[in-house]
Amino acid sequence: MATESGGDDHADGESNEMNAQGIGVGIALGVGIGVALGVATDDVGLWLPIGVAIGAALGAAFSRGVSDDE
Repeated sequence: MATESGGDDHADGESNEMNAQGIGVGIALGVGIGVALGVATDDVGLWLPIGVAIGAALGAAFSRGVSDDE
């Protein structure tokens, strides 16, 4: 169920929205690192998806909107 504000609000007022740009940057960095490791180890097929997965996870973790209202 979507709310009109566009995000899920917690009881303490925190928003559950993510910054899509942060996820994109994380994936781009993960692709670069994965390709570099793949070329170095001669196994791009293995390291590219690993880099994408790690980049997406780190991008999602760092793009969470945290407000310092206190």
